[in-house]
Order: sequence, then C-alpha cells, then structure tokens
Amino acid sequence: MIREVKVEEGIVRGLPAADPRISVFKGIPFAKAPVGKLRFAPPQPAEKWDGVKECYKFSAVPIQPGACENPPDEDLYGKEWSVDTELPMSEDCLYLNVWTPARRAEENLPVYFWIFGGGWQVGNASEMEFDGERIARRGIIVVTINYRVNLFGFTCHKEITAEYPDNPANFGLQDQQMALKWVSKNIKAFGGNPDNITIGGQSAGGGSVLFHIENPESRKYFKRAVVESGVFFNPFHNLFPDRSVSDAEKIGQEFFEFCGAKNLEEARKLTSQDLWKKWDEWGGFSKSAMTWAPITDEQFSRGDIISAVEKKGVTPPPLFIGYTSDEFIDNGINTIELGIRKLVKAEEKRGLKGKNYVYKFDVPIPGWDNPGKFHSVDLWFFFETLAKCWRPFTGVHYDISRKMCNYMCNFIKTGNPNDNGLSSGLSPRAGVSYPPSKEENLKRYEESQEKLPEWKAFSSEEPNCMFFDTDCTLHSFDAEGEIKKYI
Repeated sequence: MIREVKVEEGIVRGLPAADPRISVFKGIPFAKAPVGKLRFAPPQPAEKWDGVKECYKFSAVPIQPGACENPPDEDLYGKEWSVDTELPMSEDCLYLNVWTPARRAEENLPVYFWIFGGGWQVGNASEMEFDGERIARRGIIVVTINYRVNLFGFTCHKEITAEYPDNPANFGLQDQQMALKWVSKNIKAFGGNPDNITIGGQSAGGGSVLFHIENPESRKYFKRAVVESGVFFNPFHNLFPDRSVSDAEKIGQEFFEFCGAKNLEEARKLTSQDLWKKWDEWGGFSKSAMTWAPITDEQFSRGDIISAVEKKGVTPPPLFIGYTSDEFIDNGINTIELGIRKLVKAEEKRGLKGKNYVYKFDVPIPGWDNPGKFHSVDLWFFFETLAKCWRPFTGVHYDISRKMCNYMCNFIKTGNPNDNGLSSGLSPRAGVSYPPSKEENLKRYEESQEKLPEWKAFSSEEPNCMFFDTDCTLHSFDAEGEIKKYI
C-alpha cells in the first residue's frame, strides 16, 4: 500500500484506514493559510516544507456557526452530522484528504473529487458521512476538500476589486478550483489518473460543481460530474439571489462599517473572533445565505447553469444528477426536479445529447423524529457510511446503499452508472487487476457479483429516472401537474 507520497510541496505520510488495504492522508495543505493580507483574497499555492509531513488527522474546519447550538429535537442537521461540539475552527482551513486503494503509483485509478454542501455557510470535509473508505474499496481514489465559507469565502468590497481585478470575488469557489488543480498535479503519485477525475458535490457542493462546469479553467480538470440536490431553479423565490459585483461590494462596505473598519486594511486586522461576533450581530446564519454566497462576477461565475447553457455556450459533461423526494418543495413542486428538467431542456435546445443519469431518492428513513426523505439524507447511502449514523437502519437500507454506491462508482469510472452486468464492488485487491496467473479466480469473483438493473439516460423524449426506494426501479418519469408550466 502507498503510505508515503512525494507531492510538489514535499513528502506526506498517511496511515492505514479501517480496511488496511486503503491508505488515508488527512490534512494535506493545498494553499497558503488565507490570513493577514490573504484574508478576502484569492488562494495562493501552498508553501514547500522540509522533511515528512505526517497527515494523520483532519485539519481545522472553516469558521462557521457552532455545532449543535440548538437542542437535538430542534436541530435536524445538528444531530445528523454536527455531533462534535469541539471541532477546531480556523481561517487556516485550506486542506484536503485522500483515500487511496493503490499499491503503486502506476495504477492510474479513477479519482472522485468531493465538495461538501451547507449553503456556502457551513460544512467541512471531515464530516463522518464523507468517509471515503467504502468508495476507495471499489478501486477509486477519493479526495475531500475544505474551502472558505460565509463571510470569509464570499465577501466583496470595492478595495478588494481594485486589488484583484481579475479575481474580485467568489474566493470559496476559487479555493475549490485551487484544490482541483492541486489534485490534477499530484494525484498520480497516489496511484490516480489525472485524466479521469470526476467532480462531485451535494446541495451547495452540487451548486459549486455547476459553477465549475461553466468555468473554462475548472473545466480542464475533470471529465464528468455528480450533482446531488444541486440544481437550484425556483420560479417562486430564490434562496441565493443573483448578485453582481457592484451589488455585493455595497454589502461588503456596509458590513465593514458595521465592524468599525474604515477600509480593507482595517478589516484584515480584525481578529476572526471579532469578525464572527459582528457577523452574528449583523444577522447571523439567517441573513448570511442572502448575503455571502457566490455572485455573478463574469470572471469565475457567469450566472446560473441553465442560462449559461442556453445563452453562453456552456456544454455540460456527463451528469449523475438527482434529488430526494421531500426536499425543496414549493407550491407542490420539487424545485430540484424542475431545475434538472430545465437543464436537460436547455441542452436539447442546443442540439446536445448529454449523458444525464437522473435519480430520485425515496427510501423510507427510520428514527423517532419521522424525518421523511429530507435534504442530504442520501449522503449516508451514496458514501455507504450508514454504520456511522445514529439512525436504526436495517438490512434493506444497507442493500440499497450498496447498490447506490455501486451505481455512482461505475459512473465515476466510466461516465455510465451501468456495469454491463457486473457491479463495481470490491475485488480482493481493492480494484487492482489480477495478474494473468489469477484469471480464473477473477472470473469466479466476477460471476459472484450482484447484478444491477439497467439505468437508461434521461431525455425529454425518454424521461428515465432511477427510483432509489427499497429497490432500484427505472421509471419513465413524465412531468405532471404544475411542473409542466415551468419546463
């Protein structure tokens, strides 16, 4: 197994995962600490180091509201994931984690680059549901990354624009791009193939993926994309309103004045604790999503993905895309479903026949809180990390989780969730091909694997949708009712 790797900045050392066939490297820096003059600035490449950096534990997480601030029965997401109330937080948060099943650097394995969600306000790469081990066991290298969120990642100001006219905003998205470039440069040393990277994310992470699809620089570094609950198109209201640089600059100016900072220099001299206290007084989390989130700067972001496809010539890669049945319901319409349909329609209007594989997550979720198929619950299933969850999942949940993870891993490997009759489950050597002398053993292993139902691509003419319920069932998913008005 690969336990020690030379990257551009120096040597990193990892540890065996729970499955010793997997090596895990936690807390690898991919950029300089965004502090001092680098606060409210584009990320800069990480500095080199001497000796061996022991990457044995996760880094500090981005500064954000504290975990489990409300009682568990009042805070669904707090009890679901934010269970560690002592997580260290820091502006110095630009680190990534790598799970690799490779034994040698020459194996050229596919790579899954994961971006966490949380409304661009909260979240981190070390949340327990994002443990990459189960995916790595299927012969895939998994990378999870931190990036700056809320005011630290998305503040605009006229002085920032003057200082960085080519990169005036969206520093959280720029962090993601910096990590993606780092992976492209260094992943081969971990046994990965830099020409076979799939970018993925959920919620705001899925929304981030869409921004990277429309960004020409980011688009150089990945072949396909996984978007879980990340197409935001709502005809009734917009949680994240479209803002220009000038609009966001005015908000930044108001916030600096609220903090008692006369200019950018003074704002950078404030402690992170002082800034955070003022953020809370300013309106806290309830106001933050409307204030500090990606903006249309025409440099990194050119607006929402649907208009980018329709009007700006953006061509999406193959997409593995879907939603949960109980999320973002507005006027009886699942607005994520609507967004997916609008995106597919926009592609078709331009004569694009994309390979889009659409799913709907509808698995009954146990627990005393009767949560329904809530936003983000499918994360446990796609990462196959149900055993880490407090909920009383049973065998049927583990069965569907295994299938969902297999489908996704097939897509990560090839751009198609189907397996030509075979699942992509773990081989005795974690995805490493047998030598010729073991061909018969490999044949017997393959014959023993679970068969997955065929998953056909989605189009307006053939609206195929894979329903993840207590089984995997392909439906012809025609639009009904009110949703037809908005497609």
